[in-house]
Amino acid sequence: MTQPNLTCTPPVLTPRKNCVAAANMASPSSRGHSLPMPRPLVISSNANAAPFLLLPTNNQQQQQQLRRMGDAAIATVHLHDAEEEQEQEHIFRSRFPPVAVPDDVTVPEFVLAGAEAYADKTALVEAAPGGQSYTYGEVVRDVARFARALRSVGIRKGHVVVVALPNLAVYPVVSLGIMSAGAVFSGVNPRAVAGEIKKQVEDSEARLVVADAVAYDKVKDAGVPVIGIGDAARLPGAISWDELLAAADRTGAPAVALDPAQQSDLCALPYSSGTTGVSKGVMLSHRNLVSSLCSSMFAVGPEMVGQVVTLGLMPFFHIYGITGICCATLRHKGTVVVMDRFDLRGFLGALLTHKVMFAPVVPPIMLAMVKSPVADEFDLSGLALRSVMTAAAPLAPELLAAFERKFPGVQVEEAYGLTEHSCITLTHAGGDDPQQGPVQIAKKKSVGFILPNLEVKFVDPDTGRSLPKNTPGEICVRSQAVMQGYYRRKEETESTIDAAGWLHTGDVGYIDDDGDVFIVDRIKELIKYKGFQVAPAELEAILLSHPSVEDAAVFGLPDEEAGEVPASCVVRRRGAPESEADMMAYVAERVASYKKLRLLRFVDAIPKSVSGKILRRQLRDDFIKTAAA
Repeated sequence: MTQPNLTCTPPVLTPRKNCVAAANMASPSSRGHSLPMPRPLVISSNANAAPFLLLPTNNQQQQQQLRRMGDAAIATVHLHDAEEEQEQEHIFRSRFPPVAVPDDVTVPEFVLAGAEAYADKTALVEAAPGGQSYTYGEVVRDVARFARALRSVGIRKGHVVVVALPNLAVYPVVSLGIMSAGAVFSGVNPRAVAGEIKKQVEDSEARLVVADAVAYDKVKDAGVPVIGIGDAARLPGAISWDELLAAADRTGAPAVALDPAQQSDLCALPYSSGTTGVSKGVMLSHRNLVSSLCSSMFAVGPEMVGQVVTLGLMPFFHIYGITGICCATLRHKGTVVVMDRFDLRGFLGALLTHKVMFAPVVPPIMLAMVKSPVADEFDLSGLALRSVMTAAAPLAPELLAAFERKFPGVQVEEAYGLTEHSCITLTHAGGDDPQQGPVQIAKKKSVGFILPNLEVKFVDPDTGRSLPKNTPGEICVRSQAVMQGYYRRKEETESTIDAAGWLHTGDVGYIDDDGDVFIVDRIKELIKYKGFQVAPAELEAILLSHPSVEDAAVFGLPDEEAGEVPASCVVRRRGAPESEADMMAYVAERVASYKKLRLLRFVDAIPKSVSGKILRRQLRDDFIKTAAA
């Protein structure tokens, strides 16, 4: 989930040659031999406080030696100091104190702790009329039933179970039941083509698939048994969910637990394209997800327990959907209002009917809330909505301003996270607690501040050196939430997590003097025009500011002379008179010459992933094919 900053222009950056940063560690070739000398470390744990310098342990001896050597050595030592200054490590930490992470709980135990006190409270409810719902008592019961059922059909610790379900109230029950059995949950898009689903089943070495009628025809020939949820008549050959749970009830709990799950065990295997390349399984342990939840929910006070109603519209097979929405809400005994697909009437109806307080969305949904005439059909004065969170795609300043005008009481938060870091990494608001202090809200256009328990640095991709404040570089993060690695992909893991444990995100950003982080773009998406770096997000923001533009995407096209040239696809408002040349001229008036769009084409829609990311590679390939034809 990457949220580009829409105002900053990055310096010239080149892709990282070697993921191993210039840190206090031996190079791969020198491990087991001599180690490099330690260098000073600059650590900023508070953006408003001056960093402090940890000097080498022999510094006092060095000073005594200097006095003995006399003034003749001063110039030499100053030169040495200057060299060490260049090697300082700039590491940034949260402005908030660390939070405790329990050592002895699994994800289901952590999420459902205390549920007995809320047994009759609604935990999950489908927004559609007549949709299924679960109380907390029913969630706890069916998670345990499904865990027993999985063991009864031969699922053991470490076995992968692929879940090909749309957003349903039962989805968190399925995923937590898999984890409770000691198995590994791996969500897949149920609307993907059969070949894509089968590829994940095979790559993950899954033992079982859970599906409903939406995906059953795509998974029935995947080569593993299928548990079918829903009308058995539409799922011929599948193991019936209802019958399986009933059988587990008759069997009862085993007399001796079968190899109970440990916090160090894997519990989730979501698939991500990572910083580069094809989709890969991201190995996440119970410890990863529990520590991520502790950090991301640090500001939730006891007064909010049992009170929050969250919209569950983001796909649950995505790490944010299952962890950031479902697990986080269930941990604090709120209610998740589940929606499978977006339509504005159903969306606004759900917000009003269920009194939703928090809605994670993507920018196109906010655009529809602001500009669609459908919104005028509703009396929005009764909205209970307090905040929306957007991530994965850029939020144009003009859209933010328009949303705040129409919904003045709703706080807009922009967040940043990635699957490889177990979900959210940066957040937009926190505090309002005796220990945490008053509410602190990050600046607009930033993606927030660093969460507790995390370390972040910004690295020059070319040299591997960490960079000071206000200097864009590749964002690297280190914490207990960093993935265990990519499944069966050692080389890709080593190119993403360096020897010091830093996860290299592939995103370019910087931290300002107040500790707020701004994302510029992805290293892979930066356009290299004659040696200059052009950020697609900056040009997209300019295009989206034009009154005749509904949506836009910018990407690089290969060019023999320039290397790459900026090109764009634009969705023009119906009836707008502007030509493609007019749009290009609009951008050219607002940017340096090397950033000008060289090609622009009007399209009906901008292709995006389910999480809202622009599919730039698809646009670029289609553009090239059309030009060749």
